[in-house]
Amino acid sequence: MFVFTLIGNALGGASFNPTASLAFYAAGLKKDFSLFAMAVRFPAQAAGGVVGVKAVLGVLPRELRETMKGPSLKVDLQTGFLAEGLLTFGLCLSLLVILFRGPKNPLVKLLLMAATTVGCVGTGAKYTGPSMNPANAFGWAYVNNWHNSWELYYVYWLGPLTGATLAAWVFRFLLSPSPSPSKEKKA
Repeated sequence: MFVFTLIGNALGGASFNPTASLAFYAAGLKKDFSLFAMAVRFPAQAAGGVVGVKAVLGVLPRELRETMKGPSLKVDLQTGFLAEGLLTFGLCLSLLVILFRGPKNPLVKLLLMAATTVGCVGTGAKYTGPSMNPANAFGWAYVNNWHNSWELYYVYWLGPLTGATLAAWVFRFLLSPSPSPSKEKKA
């Protein structure tokens, strides 16, 4: 996460996860985001997911490559949708709280974000081999030739994007930082 944070900051705030982009937008935290910007970001993030998976597979030894298949649905579609949605809801809400209401120390924030992510991944392993990142799921689906399946879009795109939106709304309406008081004009 440290490396991805550095890369994202170096690229002017780039995000490697469509759920993060959507959560910041829906929570009202990124004023420069628009639906048009996300319509451009999502395909770029999905393409980045494909490039990332191919890069990982390109550097791994053959024995490891054969074992890595990415997220896979281990339950029915509806349970998978709910698992990805709930896990992404929990992850996004936690990350928003950590980033905007949490500790001031950036290393502590990074540690909390990593622990939260690992906790969600461990929780969802028996359901969806959790992705909570549609671009990552798309990358693995593309490489494994199931990128045009209903399962991918319903479970790994619609579930997480729904969870991220709901988490952002909860944060926005219940936990959002209060607006800074405007300076009164002196008469």
